Amino acid sequence: MWKKSCLILALFFFFVGRSEAHFGMIIPSTPTVADKKEASLTLDIAFAHPMEREGMDMARPRAFTLTRGGQTQDISGLLKPASIMNHKAWRAQYSVSRPGVYQFAVTPEPYFEPAEDVWIIHYAKTVVAALGGEEGWSEPIGLPSEIVPLTRPFANYAGNVFRGLVLVDGKPAPNIDVEVEYYNVQGKRSAPNPYFVTQAVRTDASGVFAFGIPWDGWWGFAALSESGNKLDHKGEPKPVEIGAVLWTHWAAPKTVLGK
Repeated sequence: MWKKSCLILALFFFFVGRSEAHFGMIIPSTPTVADKKEASLTLDIAFAHPMEREGMDMARPRAFTLTRGGQTQDISGLLKPASIMNHKAWRAQYSVSRPGVYQFAVTPEPYFEPAEDVWIIHYAKTVVAALGGEEGWSEPIGLPSEIVPLTRPFANYAGNVFRGLVLVDGKPAPNIDVEVEYYNVQGKRSAPNPYFVTQAVRTDASGVFAFGIPWDGWWGFAALSESGNKLDHKGEPKPVEIGAVLWTHWAAPKTVLGK
C-alpha cells in the first residue's frame, strides 16, 4: 500500500509538473540604461518554463523588431545562435545611442505542443528605458496579440502592483487567462508544490488585469487566446494558441547603511 501511494504521488507531481506554462522570453541585460557605460545591451531570446528553468529548443524567430518613437525597424540581422537553459536559443547585441524608450519584440516560428494538441505562437516583448527618456512606454506596437502596460514597465520596486491591457488584433480582450511566471534564473526560488509554479489571473470586461509582484527579478505575463486559425500538423488542421507576452523587471530597494 505504501509503495502504491508513493507511485500515485509521484505520478501526480510528474503530470502537474509537465503542465508548466510555456513562455516566449526576451530578457535584456538591463531594463534601464542610466548612462552610456551601460549602452551596450545583450538580449536573450528563448522558449522555456522559466520558473523551473527548463528550456526548449527555439527555431530562429520569424521577426525581431525594435520600436522607438513610433517607428518600428527589423533588427533580425542581430540574432546569433546561443544556448540558454541548455537548449537552442538566440542572442542579440544592441547599442543604445539616444534617450528614449526601446520596445523589443519577437515573433517566433509556431511550436506544436503534443500534450495540448495545439500550435503555440508567443509574441514576446520587453521595454527598456534609456538615458533619461521614458515617453511612450504605454504605446502599443501593433503585434497580433499584445500586452500594453498600464503600470510603467521599468524602474519598479518589488511589491508594487502591475496592471496591463491585453489587445488581440488591436482590440481589448476580455475574460481571458493571463499566466504569470518568475524567471528563476539562479534557482534561488522554489514553489511549495506544482500548483504555485504558474500564477494566474484573468482580464476583466475591459481587457485589463492586475498582479502584485512578490519579489524582485524578471516576471513574465502571458495572455492566452485562440487565434481562430488552424495550422497543419501531419496532415491534420490544429488550433493555434497565441500569447501576448511581456517581460518586466522589479527591483529590491537598497538599504542605506547606518540609517
